[in-house]
Amino acid sequence: MDKFIHSLPLKFLCFLVAISFAPVLYGQESKITNKPNIIFIMADDHAYQAVSAYGSTLIKTPNIDRIAREGMLMKEAAVTNSVCSPSRAVILTGKYSHMNGMKDNGTYFNGKQQTLPKIFKQNGYRTAVVGKWHLFSTPTGFDYWNILPDQGNYYNPKFIKNGKDTVYQGYVTDIITDQALNWITKNKDEAPFFLMLQHKAPHRNAMPPLKYLSKFNDRIFPLPSNFYDDYSGRIALQKQTITMKDHLDIRYDSKIPCDTCPVNSVNNWAPAEFQREIERLSPEERRIWDAGFQKEYDKFKTLKTKDEVVRFQFQRFMEDYLRCVNSLDDNIGRVLKYLDDKGMAENTIVVYMSDQGFYLGEHGLYDKRFMYTESFRTPMMIRYPNGFKGGKTTSAYTLNLDIAPTLLDLSGIPVPADMQGESMKHLLINGKEKNWRKEVYYHYYEKSFGLTAHYGIKTTRYKLIHFYDINSWELYDLKKDPREMKNIYNQPEYSLIVSELATRLKELQNKYKDSIK
Repeated sequence: MDKFIHSLPLKFLCFLVAISFAPVLYGQESKITNKPNIIFIMADDHAYQAVSAYGSTLIKTPNIDRIAREGMLMKEAAVTNSVCSPSRAVILTGKYSHMNGMKDNGTYFNGKQQTLPKIFKQNGYRTAVVGKWHLFSTPTGFDYWNILPDQGNYYNPKFIKNGKDTVYQGYVTDIITDQALNWITKNKDEAPFFLMLQHKAPHRNAMPPLKYLSKFNDRIFPLPSNFYDDYSGRIALQKQTITMKDHLDIRYDSKIPCDTCPVNSVNNWAPAEFQREIERLSPEERRIWDAGFQKEYDKFKTLKTKDEVVRFQFQRFMEDYLRCVNSLDDNIGRVLKYLDDKGMAENTIVVYMSDQGFYLGEHGLYDKRFMYTESFRTPMMIRYPNGFKGGKTTSAYTLNLDIAPTLLDLSGIPVPADMQGESMKHLLINGKEKNWRKEVYYHYYEKSFGLTAHYGIKTTRYKLIHFYDINSWELYDLKKDPREMKNIYNQPEYSLIVSELATRLKELQNKYKDSIK
């Protein structure tokens, strides 16, 4: 045998060696050419501050953390427009709001345009969306859709299942997971699948599952250090009406039945909305609800000062918000266990993210919208065992804009040239990407809650924002001022930096074809 091998030509021997080592050298790339299943999981308003993978001290989220631990955690993920419907449209199209036509909440999404599910469907995938849709038009490109109308309800919610109204009994986060897993079970053997599993939680007004009504009762959540921000030097912040101090509703947000409490003009719809939500509970569920909040009712009656009420409302907001996150994490654990039990985990891409970030009292705010860090950043993590090794983190600027091209690229499907996002495939495999973006462009359009339209640029050191409806500029040195408290735009020593950033901002607007009138 040795004589036979020695008699072979050198080139042929080299060929044999190359073949024998090919799986070792190229195995990771070759696995990606197999058609993976895809589960895209999105929460609504889930702040990265409430994910323990990001170092949160507020809550433990072991199941969400598992996706990060076994995949890649994006430490600087962000959105291009921090509000629900526009972010969803960006994810579906891989295009900025001005290109896909969905600039604000309430706009009708044009489902005739090219979307991610349509492309997957054209390439042999079964496609579905379950949960919150919030795009005001009928879903297109899906074999199956079972969605909440508008914002949906937390308790015993109504769904629209392939055009037919359906009411399910139970808690919305559990139901969305149930329906998603049922669909996978029926379709997993037919073809690779692309599922958008989109939760309502923990969107305001954060109605928790009944089983968690007493969770966190023993916790005192500290106010953020800038909770009492006075907004000096920042005109746009002075105009908004989304502060915890002045704009939360004692009934809707704190769940306190108070007939004599004043109705805030900004949230004058809130008391009636709260009443409609709790009326969805059965008599037995209502008994559990009332018993669970009796302690809060009693405590509220003892409050004497405005500041005591403010601090009480902050605690109540945090308790219910985190109770909803707890349920969210439980249900993500159900999805991961299902994949394990069915032997599907290795060849299934799992994405977890929120439609944007959220304020949990930072700058005294709740909600999102502004380009400040808490709403601009979003949790984002991706796991795909057959495609890349886990245990990675990246500080590269990844965007919701990148989801569509990334999922297509990982699935071996050509990315359309008109998508404006970038595929994260090589970033996921290698842990870094030499030519990755060094700056991010943002554009928000709405005027709800006293806000004003603005666009901006973020680099590793600075953030420049232009509130163009009121012609107000803000500049932050993120190294010296990471909490974005001091607007230094008008300080002479930063004039050169302002000029440079304004030039780069204009270049990004040209790149993304965003003309500002």
